[in-house]
Amino acid sequence: MAPRILVVDDEKLIRWSLRERLAVEGYEILEAADGAEADAIIEQDEFDLALLDLRLPDTSGMTLLRKIHGVRPGLPVIIITAYSSIDGAVEAMKNGAADYITKPFNMDEMALIVNRAIETAALRHQISSHVKEQKARFGVANIIGKSPAILAVVNLVRQVARSETTAILLLGESGTGKDLIARAIHYESSRADNPFVNITCTALPASLLESELFGYEKGAFTDAKNQKKGLFEVASGGSVFLDEIGDMDPPLQAKLLRVIEDKVFKRIGGTQDVAVNARIIAATHRDLDERLRLGLFREDLYYRLSTVPILVPPLRERGGDVALLANHFLCAYEYEFHHHTRAFSPEAFDKLRAYPWPGNVRELRNAVERAALLGTGEEITGDDIVLGRAVLRTNAPSQSRVVVLPPEGCHIEAVEKDLLRQALERTGGNRTQAAELLGLTRDQVRYKVEKYNLEL
Repeated sequence: MAPRILVVDDEKLIRWSLRERLAVEGYEILEAADGAEADAIIEQDEFDLALLDLRLPDTSGMTLLRKIHGVRPGLPVIIITAYSSIDGAVEAMKNGAADYITKPFNMDEMALIVNRAIETAALRHQISSHVKEQKARFGVANIIGKSPAILAVVNLVRQVARSETTAILLLGESGTGKDLIARAIHYESSRADNPFVNITCTALPASLLESELFGYEKGAFTDAKNQKKGLFEVASGGSVFLDEIGDMDPPLQAKLLRVIEDKVFKRIGGTQDVAVNARIIAATHRDLDERLRLGLFREDLYYRLSTVPILVPPLRERGGDVALLANHFLCAYEYEFHHHTRAFSPEAFDKLRAYPWPGNVRELRNAVERAALLGTGEEITGDDIVLGRAVLRTNAPSQSRVVVLPPEGCHIEAVEKDLLRQALERTGGNRTQAAELLGLTRDQVRYKVEKYNLEL
């Protein structure tokens, strides 16, 4: 359907000229000679842009502008007038006009202005629709749970999102949903219309992470053939999510501290300060107190980030949320896999509730996905729920064996190293808990971590 333009002008020749020229561009024209005719069209018809004469026999273009935006917020309106003034232009722009054109005007230039306004409005509509979709997908309504522990987090997320604080720290074990909390903070805030960018600090070497965050100038190093903006610039007005910040190198931590405190930084190879207008949401599963003691995390950065700490609870502390989350994931995966919607059997629920979920929500989601994919019955049974690490073997050995010796044999230190790694992964790097799983002391675990270079 062709875009429709409302032309309101008491001069018939101008209406005719605009209709003839804009029809060439593929637009359908609605005409009004005064405010009364315009009111009727505004109330009854749909249109995509309005061209309003500032002075009409029975009203003003400014009055019609306010009326249009009252009915259709954001619709582009162009004011045209034979009585140009700076004050008039300023008032029109304050009232939301897309442009202010003085008579007489060139019809080709007017066509360009109209085309640009229509395209801009369409782009804004797309962005607005995308933001609404993201808000619906990542807002606090998507944090599933009714336990006191998670409701306290939701309440804090709402408070923090509405605040002006620009540094937030999310703490919690791996798999608890810190990334979902970070997005909820962004999309519940006034920054939601601006970018949300995220990066995992362990995903790149320190030098590459620095260039991703801060960007670089042309010629800063051998391959820097052009200037590149970093994530702090890309996220202007929005949020930057730094996951696994506990593993960031100390020299890079110092640069991040300057960003938080001074709200400026320099690109790599640059000499000019670049202003930062982004909220920094940092997350880690690490014990930062221990990292501070070991000199691996800066104390000043820790205190600057921990002004508003949010501790995301592990799934084992969320009581009945396991069942709510399991049902939520099952419905989502049944839809994705084009299955008819099934339910969990009572035994399956009992099995889910009894398990401690060391991998937290992520592990639960994976277990439900596997059950939804491979379960063939009319309901998801306890046998469909595979917990822990699912190892698929033919001729599986007796369950009484803790470790199965491969036919080709293995080195005993490799087994010890693998068990230690599993224990650390399961406990999110907590050596005390890993020691309990392995029947060792914390000092023994510390020695073996250093021996096998297993620092997570």
